[in-house]
Amino acid sequence: MARIPLLQLNEISLTFGGDPVFENLSMIVQPGDRLALVGRNGSGKSTLMKVAGGLVEPDKGEVIAGPGVTVGYMEQDPDLSGYATLGDFASATLDEGELYKVERAGEGLKFDPARPVETASGGERRRAALARLMAEEPELMLLDEPTNHLDIEAIGWLENELKQTRAGFMIISHDRAFLRALTRATMWIDRGVVRRQEKGFGHFEEWRDKVWEDEDMQRHKLNRKIKAEARWAVEGISARRKRNQGRVRALGELRAERAAQIGRQGAAAMALDAGPKSGRKVIEAEGITKVYGDKVILNPFDITVMRGDRIALVGPNGVGKTTLLNMLIGKETPDSGTIKLGTNLEIALFDQARAQLDPDMSLWDSLTGDPDMRVSGKADQVMVRGMPKHVVGYLKEFLFDEAQARAPVRSLSGGEKARLLLAKIMAKPSNMLVLDEPTNDLDVETLDLLQDLLGQYDGTVLLVSHDRDFLDRVAVTTIALEGKGKATVYAGGWTDYMAQRDQDDFAESVVKSKQSAARQTDAATPAKSGLSFTEKHRLDVLPKEIARLEAEIAKLEELMSDPDLFTREPVKFQKATDALVARHEKLQEAEEEWLALEEKAEV
Repeated sequence: MARIPLLQLNEISLTFGGDPVFENLSMIVQPGDRLALVGRNGSGKSTLMKVAGGLVEPDKGEVIAGPGVTVGYMEQDPDLSGYATLGDFASATLDEGELYKVERAGEGLKFDPARPVETASGGERRRAALARLMAEEPELMLLDEPTNHLDIEAIGWLENELKQTRAGFMIISHDRAFLRALTRATMWIDRGVVRRQEKGFGHFEEWRDKVWEDEDMQRHKLNRKIKAEARWAVEGISARRKRNQGRVRALGELRAERAAQIGRQGAAAMALDAGPKSGRKVIEAEGITKVYGDKVILNPFDITVMRGDRIALVGPNGVGKTTLLNMLIGKETPDSGTIKLGTNLEIALFDQARAQLDPDMSLWDSLTGDPDMRVSGKADQVMVRGMPKHVVGYLKEFLFDEAQARAPVRSLSGGEKARLLLAKIMAKPSNMLVLDEPTNDLDVETLDLLQDLLGQYDGTVLLVSHDRDFLDRVAVTTIALEGKGKATVYAGGWTDYMAQRDQDDFAESVVKSKQSAARQTDAATPAKSGLSFTEKHRLDVLPKEIARLEAEIAKLEELMSDPDLFTREPVKFQKATDALVARHEKLQEAEEEWLALEEKAEV
């Protein structure tokens, strides 16, 4: 028995600003579908989802929902006017007996239903819109970047809820781990065409590359055929002019076919210049603390950041990741402890709020108005890594067209704003990148390129992100902030952190039991110690620091055990070698410091 579709789009056409977004597009969403909707930034993913949700009327075609099917759309910028609190908005369509659903979603998504609308942030408003959708439980959920503004714990909650739902859903997301965990089919928008594969997002890149490979092969064959026919037209047409006019017309049709083909959008021509080398020791933090009112952000914390390190900061929203990041780069002062920045540092900052972009300025003025990018006497050029470039030419390298150059920043999509900010920071030489949520709204291809650039970057990287896949690909060290001032350093990215966390908790419990036994044994003996408060703190934290360095050394040695690494990736091999030497030096210093403090404590 044939299933009745949840939603059907028939021969949809839509034009914006004279340019077609879709032409004669058709698609079907079946009951139980778990779809990833993927495509380049600007390909029309969000527009297609709004058409499916009834928020945008197509120029032609029809949108048909199945009998009795409710379709729910998570709004990116929900209109909360008329509602006093976030909870009022989230529960507006529910009966009295269903209000518990909003409270439950509020706990999982970490927003306060009692929060007044006028004081709520954009992220809180979006979480309220997501909670409203989850509480309404429609038969089809349309989710446009649902993980933006969620921390990893909330993403995990949402992931579990969607795994258990019987509803169908379609997801747009930059979070590969989220898509891999949830989707069973993939819809790919490419140059106005929607293709569908009955496999989840984990198979998308292999499928995409095969489609493009076949396309390139067909284009190559067409070019060869046109070349052969054109040679015949020049050499043989004069003797058989009347008899072969049909073949001449066929040549014209082949050329028209080639001209009608839409070229694929290339990757952004992003590049990073590490500039002059910084000192070997980039940041040294000892015993730093931070408290806001009665909230402890950071208990005494130590870390040494060496040149070339890739360090990720993870933890729930509001736990203090950005605060710690700002302290480490000198933008914020700790309550106690010391932070020493290394020599010759040139920092490039990618901020989560995109505050470096003025929404009322044009893209042109955003670049030419930057004092660090301005070329004296040249209003149409910007300085890019020491070389002048025409502003439109530079914007094209980041996939903006000429028509967008004079458009206001506020007209850009989230992904386009991220690319514009990357264009600004990549124009300047730097030896330290500070990236606060850089992955939001970027498409898969741009994320791939950014990850490759960070892998080749000769400078140091500090990173805050909730994107688990991105953390695994980029981070070599992870600082986990877990609340109540606790911050722990782990070797590796997100997966490594999760694997080590349980082991670390077990080891800590063993250490505590030994310390307790030692205190009972020495209870009758007055404590003698020549250590200062800072030295006592260092003696407490050094064992963990030594264990972390040993874990990092083991990971690097495992990487370098690959006999083909030097031949296959010489740059990566050299960086791993340098990192291994630096870790051994740090381990030796830490062990010597621990021995010296132990001896001093016994005096």
